[in-house]
Amino acid sequence: MATETSPLSSAAPGLSWRVKLVVGLLVLLAVAIVLVSNRLLTDRYTADTRSRAEVRLALYTGNLMSELQRTSVVPLLLASDPELVQALRDGNFSATSAKLIALQAQIGVASIRLLDADGRTVGATNRNVLGTSQRNESYFVEAQRTKETVFTAQRRESGGFDFLYSRAIMGDARPVGVIVVSVDLMKYERAWSGLQDAVMVTDSEGTVVLSTEPRWRGQKMEEALALRDPPSAIARALQATTDWAQEPPDAYVRGEAVMKTEARVPFRGWKMSTFTAFGSVREQVNGILALEIMGFAILMAFTFYILSRRAMSRSLSFQRESAELRMLNMRLQREIAEREKVQKDLEVAELTLAQSSKLAALGEMSAAVSHELNQPLAAMKTYLAGARLLLQRKRPEEALSSFQRIDDLIERMGAITRQLKSYARKGGEAFEEVDLRACVSSALAMMEPQLKARVVKISRGLPRQPVMVLADRIRLEQVIINLLRNALDATKTVSAPQIDLLLSAGETATLTVRDNGHGIADLENLFEPFYTTKKPGEGVGLGLAISSGIVTDLGGRLTARNAEGGGAVFEMQLPILGNKQEAAE
Repeated sequence: MATETSPLSSAAPGLSWRVKLVVGLLVLLAVAIVLVSNRLLTDRYTADTRSRAEVRLALYTGNLMSELQRTSVVPLLLASDPELVQALRDGNFSATSAKLIALQAQIGVASIRLLDADGRTVGATNRNVLGTSQRNESYFVEAQRTKETVFTAQRRESGGFDFLYSRAIMGDARPVGVIVVSVDLMKYERAWSGLQDAVMVTDSEGTVVLSTEPRWRGQKMEEALALRDPPSAIARALQATTDWAQEPPDAYVRGEAVMKTEARVPFRGWKMSTFTAFGSVREQVNGILALEIMGFAILMAFTFYILSRRAMSRSLSFQRESAELRMLNMRLQREIAEREKVQKDLEVAELTLAQSSKLAALGEMSAAVSHELNQPLAAMKTYLAGARLLLQRKRPEEALSSFQRIDDLIERMGAITRQLKSYARKGGEAFEEVDLRACVSSALAMMEPQLKARVVKISRGLPRQPVMVLADRIRLEQVIINLLRNALDATKTVSAPQIDLLLSAGETATLTVRDNGHGIADLENLFEPFYTTKKPGEGVGLGLAISSGIVTDLGGRLTARNAEGGGAVFEMQLPILGNKQEAAE
């Protein structure tokens, strides 16, 4: 088998010792220049990177201090607010939360809470915390003790810290409450997370309170930097080849060598540290070294080309490379065609999935229509039986009354089928002012045949004044009928069934439907579609799901719980029309 000889081997015997010496010196010169350039460029770009990191660190520190100083003034101003002081003296906090919400929007703090002298939350921008006791919290105790603005970094259960300023509110030379202002420093974490640098802020004890790495929070700095996955053998080899010409790194973040830049925050002994990767330095240095190596490579190639006596073999190697590139190009085209086919298949699959979703929605609406029409159909059957009996007894006037009720039920069935479309797709219904008492009475009239068929004690508690809400009357009656029907079903096995309806009007209009049945076994899944405890044929589990959706669309809330003495309690809360209520009174 014939073997090819390289240009160097064929040219070497014909080269003089002077040419060989020049080539050797050229190689040594290239290696020396690359080594020196690598060292000088690495030092220069490392210094530039560190300088830019220090500038960014100064900017971060300034922003953090600006936020802390700006927020520290807020408790001092609020502690002297006459409206808040008067509210704490009188115990009237009806407008306190609204005022704090308005102040939060103007000042731009995270949250504001007003605590009375016993540590109970009487006003807050987050209404969910109203009434909670903060008596044993450090920020409440320290604020009453020092009578000055107190800063507290409180650890969250879910991770991270809450940063709070608290100050006692004085009235008649004694503390009558405490104002607590929360400063949102987590927004700086979110802003820093979008950068390449890793940032951490430590308190006077060295504990990390802010960090772009969530697992660092609450750790000491040394412990936080030690949290990293053990590198594999390949990773260690790559790390060694990457850092062979640079200074030892200050630390490692996620297994990557970084330089550490630290600055003091003039606030309670805090410090801020940034960790900048050497990746940008290595890229810049490698770019210039690549140019140098490329230049020497070109020079060497040109030298060998001149000295080579077999230029044809080089040309043939170029031709082979061209053939390989053409084959690679053809392979790439085939891969592109295959990817386009996969993309088309994916589009077809998406269309199929959309069609399946439409069919599922259609099936759900069909089940809902069947469920909601069972009640009017049952009432119509009862009225028809009564009308037939009245006609047999020669009492046509009373039979006409039953036919009129059947006509009303048919109209209601048409309205229900129109309203049930909102379960699959929400539309813009025309709301009107509705007296909730009239809706309760209409629903009871609708359920009259079922109530007469059984011995059930109905207890009603309705106010004398109108309870006006803005709603769709048909849909609101539909919710009340569903709640009554569930109460009737729940009391089937009770010896003395009783259903209580209580309507009250305060900040909201609340309708309570209570029964003495067996109660609710699974409160968590009660309002899920198709969840039911009834036997097959008695229900499909859509009544409460539809009712919850209707109440939510009306801006209210439907809840359920088990009563202490047994049975279930359903509460429907709707926004009340206050002006209409006052006019009626």
